[in-house]
Amino acid sequence: METIDSKENLIRLVTQYKNLVFSVCLKMTGDYFVAEDITQETFITAFRLGQEIKEDTEKAWLCRVATNKCIDWKREAARKSVSFPEEEMPEIVDSSSNNPLNCFLCKETEQKLLDACKALKSPYDEIARLHFTQGLTAREISERTGTGLKTVQTQIYRAKEMLKQKIRKEDLLE
Repeated sequence: METIDSKENLIRLVTQYKNLVFSVCLKMTGDYFVAEDITQETFITAFRLGQEIKEDTEKAWLCRVATNKCIDWKREAARKSVSFPEEEMPEIVDSSSNNPLNCFLCKETEQKLLDACKALKSPYDEIARLHFTQGLTAREISERTGTGLKTVQTQIYRAKEMLKQKIRKEDLLE
């Protein structure tokens, strides 16, 4: 019996099973970035628990931990999603209407988003501008910039996280 509390054994487990655990997580969540996070959490849990496991069951044990973490993630995601009856849904502002207040608010919001995108460091500024203000898909950005699709997808994800933090910070300061 080996314990997972030794660094060498943890490195061996990660090297040997990272692709398997990731594929289990990806299949269950359907989200590449969430699957990456849950894969890391799985190995962190294995290290923290320091479980004594037999070498012939470690594969199944890691897959079970990953599966449980995915199930927890799905439950949490379901708790966060809220459905409203149609009467309680907020009214969608139509920026194409001739209402001056609506036009002003939409233009002001668009300008704030554009300014926030421009404030990001390179290459995230351009990616965010193209994706969030011009509405281009990752594939279109990849073709336009000559950057790999996976790279663009990662940059969009990171730009989105940076914008969330920036906008939250600005909201707290106002």
